Amino acid sequence: MSPPVAPPGWSRWLVPPAALAVHLSIGQAYAWSVFKPPLESALNLDGTESALPFQFAIVMLGLSAAFGGTLVERNGPRWAMTVALVCFSSGLLLSALGAETKQFWLIVVGYGVVGGIGLGIGYISPVSTLIKWFPDRPGMATGIAIMGFGGGALIASPWSAQMLESFGTDHSGIAQTFLVLGLSYAVFMTLGVLLVRVPRTEKPVEKAPSAFEGVQVSANSAVRTPQFWCLWLVLCMNVTAGIGILEKAAPMITDFFADSSAAVSASAAAGFVALLSAANMAGRIGWSSTSDLIGRKNIYRVYLGVGAVMYALIALFGDSSKPLFILCALVILSFYGGGFATIPAYLKDLFGAYQVGAIHGRLLTAWSTAGVLGPLIVNWIADHQKDEGKSGASLYTLSFIIMIGLLVVGFVANELVKPVAARHHVPAPKEEAVDA
Repeated sequence: MSPPVAPPGWSRWLVPPAALAVHLSIGQAYAWSVFKPPLESALNLDGTESALPFQFAIVMLGLSAAFGGTLVERNGPRWAMTVALVCFSSGLLLSALGAETKQFWLIVVGYGVVGGIGLGIGYISPVSTLIKWFPDRPGMATGIAIMGFGGGALIASPWSAQMLESFGTDHSGIAQTFLVLGLSYAVFMTLGVLLVRVPRTEKPVEKAPSAFEGVQVSANSAVRTPQFWCLWLVLCMNVTAGIGILEKAAPMITDFFADSSAAVSASAAAGFVALLSAANMAGRIGWSSTSDLIGRKNIYRVYLGVGAVMYALIALFGDSSKPLFILCALVILSFYGGGFATIPAYLKDLFGAYQVGAIHGRLLTAWSTAGVLGPLIVNWIADHQKDEGKSGASLYTLSFIIMIGLLVVGFVANELVKPVAARHHVPAPKEEAVDA
């Protein structure tokens, strides 16, 4: 399948909306915490069990991105977006069947495995193309697209909550909600498939540098460099810290203020999830664009260093001030989103644009690891503390201390990133101009 080449006069600004159509859809994954309480009630699950579909989805995201990255580079963004559409929508439909028949394993397989493959292929589908279209502003370009993934829950969270309220929170209502999501996202993702194009030449913008200038490193060589593994640690630690809050956001804010006079209702908790999604989305475009100005290493110093301070403030004072809790959580999620949006540009700076999509796919195994670590740390500790008779903010104090330690590890790894040694460089093949 040949990638669709842009005709003469095609505006590069049509490519980010195509990427957004896919990323806003698959970003529904970030609204998973809205489904946790009804699933736990309808299928008699605990917090750790109800996190399994989300955890599997993130694991499969990383694995499919790693193994499919080379295919995405070879076959182009339209092929990748089509695969993502089929897998993601099918996963939601299988989840609907699992909920209707009360077969939780089918939700895990549908949402987690099949849908997770759609997440991974869909996530990396536009990255290489965007960097080639926007060699002058790679951080901004990838930020525009990847903010859609962070902002997906801004739509999906209140929408899903409203459907659950209308259809009911029993197994049948959950099934109907999954069904509507699966069909709706299939239609929306089709828009991205039809709109995406690749540039005709390697230099689509006059007076801008070619994406292929400077250092170029192949994907196979990149994974043998210490820079790749330092960035792997940076991404893993930053994601673990953010996803620990995000996956359990709705029940977490409820627990924090359950014993106070300012108790949080289910609808307010869903609103908090939507707020986190907005911060996640804003961080992806805001912080990644800032990285074009101050540099990638400096922006990760902010993500990891200030992020650790935010976690410390929540652990120490979060249960005494709802505004402080919300503000710190929003900052952490903005850094979480910013980290995702900035990493492709960081990779391009270090390894060049030659096989940046495939390198990015391999790096996303860090997300798979974090997708297990973050929810496992927070849910397992919270369940264990609950068994010991604790409640409220004390369910999460130990988790937050662990997150601070992980962010410090990521900070050190970022400081160790240096330019790639010359022995790993390869001359990148120049793309041939396409005749009209």
